[in-house]
Amino acid sequence: MHVVQQILFIIVAAAAVYIFARKVGEMRRNILLGRDEDLTDNPGQRWKNMLLLAIGQKKMFKKPIPAFLHLAVYAGLVIINAEILEIFLDGILGKHRLFAPMLGSLYVFLVGFFEVLAALVLISCVIFLVRRNILKVRRLNMKELNGWPREDANLILITEIVLMTLFLTMNTADLALQAQNAEHYTHTTAFWISNNFTGIFAGMSVPTLIAIERSCWWLHIIGVFFFLNYLPYSKHFHILLAFPNAYYSKLIPQGEEKNMPEIRNEVLYMMEPDKAPAATAEPAEHKRFGAKDVTDLSWKSLLDAYSCTECGRCTSVCPANMTGKKLSPRKIMMDTRDRLEEVGKNITANKEFKDDGKTLLNDYITVEELRACTTCQACVEACPVMIDPLSIITELRRNLVMEESNAPQEWNLMFGNIENNMAPWKFSPDDRDAWVNEG
Repeated sequence: MHVVQQILFIIVAAAAVYIFARKVGEMRRNILLGRDEDLTDNPGQRWKNMLLLAIGQKKMFKKPIPAFLHLAVYAGLVIINAEILEIFLDGILGKHRLFAPMLGSLYVFLVGFFEVLAALVLISCVIFLVRRNILKVRRLNMKELNGWPREDANLILITEIVLMTLFLTMNTADLALQAQNAEHYTHTTAFWISNNFTGIFAGMSVPTLIAIERSCWWLHIIGVFFFLNYLPYSKHFHILLAFPNAYYSKLIPQGEEKNMPEIRNEVLYMMEPDKAPAATAEPAEHKRFGAKDVTDLSWKSLLDAYSCTECGRCTSVCPANMTGKKLSPRKIMMDTRDRLEEVGKNITANKEFKDDGKTLLNDYITVEELRACTTCQACVEACPVMIDPLSIITELRRNLVMEESNAPQEWNLMFGNIENNMAPWKFSPDDRDAWVNEG
């Protein structure tokens, strides 16, 4: 029987790891569809950002209560993986509590600590469900979350509750089996949480307890494999992507815009014509200004899209959104991810991208949304893992203005003045200092 379980476990584990690796490979390919951007400078500061933002969750604590709950879930899921390692090895080797004889009393301490974390995860997830579905916190119940995004959030919370319940139930049944000297069940001292619930199983026979313990063991590890393969299809993939996203975050001063060399040179040549290169017989290949689709964005913007957890902190501080405008930085990230996934599926199906008549600009993100942005940087400052919705907004607006000549009349007047007068105002350069003579 143990051999059958071992074989079955190895098959399930191998399938889960293969499916996960294949999906992660597709996501990596999708991210690399973006334009090149060098973000490898100053590695010391980048490691510091990753430690403070992704591991230390520094920016989360601007809202202390949800930050503490999130930290409990994060720490629980990460640290409890040590227990999952034992379960994984038990399944492959056909053992039961492989580490117990090796670690002795330390093992009981570790499992007890894991149980406390599991209880904290369970309680925190229940509170998160209440905040989303009963208290209906505004940023967690905005219209862009209608449908699958809301179901996704609830499903992942329920899954975590079920996994932690199975873990604690498994340990409780294990202690009850130890009390009855069941074969193959290593004797340990009482675990911190599950020991308080062994009375639930009082009077049950050994075969019944084994059935409960084994069922919880199998359901728990299969649930972990399900969770692993669900993550890439969920906003919760930020559990993994938060680390590289924080590492590759931009180090330039917040608010500093990245200018396009082509445009900077055009202004230079306008002001100093002698520096303009000589005309060539062959026209230069046209390079798209700004971004119209996801492949025009940088790979970092695409990584941002996959890293977004849809927490809504960006939208909750957006002044445009506060005043009733359609702009939601969270929706910008969600739309970018949805379009990137669509492009990726197109490539997977056709071996290359076949034009589907859609673009990120207009089909997913509207001109009205882009025009509402004041570029105040509030969304960038609010994001716990340094996601930058503003870079996407800026690139899409550049395309609107420079490729489609689509700008408000006030902007066009300013552009014309800059082009003709080298200043935003309708004054000739020769008359610019005339005001000093006004008495």
